[in-house]
Amino acid sequence: MKKNKYWETFRFGLIDENPIFKMILGICSALAVTNSVINTLTMTLAVIFVTATSSALISLIRDWIPKKVRMVVYVTIIATFVMVVDLLLKAMFPDISKALGPYVGLIITNCIIMGRAEAFASNNKVILSIIDGAGVAIGYGIILIFISVIRELLGFGTLLGYLIIPVQVPRMMIMIMAPGAFFTLGIVVWIARYWMYHRVSVNVDEVGREK
Repeated sequence: MKKNKYWETFRFGLIDENPIFKMILGICSALAVTNSVINTLTMTLAVIFVTATSSALISLIRDWIPKKVRMVVYVTIIATFVMVVDLLLKAMFPDISKALGPYVGLIITNCIIMGRAEAFASNNKVILSIIDGAGVAIGYGIILIFISVIRELLGFGTLLGYLIIPVQVPRMMIMIMAPGAFFTLGIVVWIARYWMYHRVSVNVDEVGREK
């Protein structure tokens, strides 16, 4: 039963509560950093780390947080972990840190992390909160990585910096600009929502036939 509970919590965050195609959250990062797979992977790992660790700490001290100041406490905790990530990137991967610019710091204002803190971590135990935070962040990251693969391939002809499409093939420069990000994101959200609607319809039909 515990394994099923853990899996259901993870799956719910990964698919049913996917922040991009279900709740349309975290769009700033989806548009800003997805012109490069390396940048997107870094942002994904940063969000996973911050969401999981902040959810764990908030769950651990939830009974001692006064309701009137809970949002301030949440922001302080999230900001602390974001600063850790930002400093590590600057120290160990300065080029990637420079490429990401202010967007690592903006993780603090990411509604995904605050939303999981308020909706889940503040009401559940530590392990479940970590699983929920990781599931939502991984679901967010998968969509970002998918978008970045499309944009980097069509815009630069590369993948992870390695040339994939011959230089003779014209590049779609719009894909590395804001319009390309909006266009790709729109298509991904449309496909994902169509798939979810179709999945729900199939499940309903199966239940109907069983009755």
